[in-house]
Amino acid sequence: MYIIPAIDIFEGQLVRLNQGDYASVKQYGLSPVDIAKSFEDAGIKHLHLVDLEGAKSGMPKNLNILEEIANSTNLIIDFGGGVKSTDSLKKSFNAGASRITCGSIAVKNKELVLEWLEEYGERKLILGADCRDNMIATSGWLDTSNLEIHSFVTSYLNDGFKRVVATDISKDGMLKGPSIDLYKSMIEKCPKSLELVASGGVSCTEDLFELNKIGCFSAIVGKAFYEGRISLEELSKLEEKFNVS
Repeated sequence: MYIIPAIDIFEGQLVRLNQGDYASVKQYGLSPVDIAKSFEDAGIKHLHLVDLEGAKSGMPKNLNILEEIANSTNLIIDFGGGVKSTDSLKKSFNAGASRITCGSIAVKNKELVLEWLEEYGERKLILGADCRDNMIATSGWLDTSNLEIHSFVTSYLNDGFKRVVATDISKDGMLKGPSIDLYKSMIEKCPKSLELVASGGVSCTEDLFELNKIGCFSAIVGKAFYEGRISLEELSKLEEKFNVS
């Protein structure tokens, strides 16, 4: 299982939210580029970069930070937030994204997302499956759709997607543990091709051991790192352990 630290950007600043609530934004006064460099220096290979401002507005707003991180590190960057057009997709790749997360657009325009899949392949695209009470949420988690997460994910896996980042919004930023039951059910019910990236709620190293145990492909760590619950050294050691054992 890969450990993927997260950097969330709002108005150019590294921030965290609670349950996707923009009113709860907390700035950490840290340079996104410097933090990214520290991840790489510790042996971390992946980064989850989210343009929260872009997710809210429907168009990426912080591609300059993506580009600066990509130019300053060799991290494999999974980028998302407001990518809803072919133009914004291309600009995000050009700015240095290794993979793009298709979130709201996957709900609202499946035909376009499948065109992207055909052109770029499943290794360049990630399905975003953010949910509230098992129902898919969109637009920076401000809206809830009528799509149930298991059927939504299964449909896209059958169309050729493999990697899915799933977030239980009720857990995100709360430091009370990830949605283990949700992830177990997805692994059991969805096609075997699923590469599940768990996101939201990780509070300690024990949570990461549990996610590895149930078969998650990757785990995203955000607030637990920034609040000092999990150290950079621990993240580095765990990634090495999970990918050797």
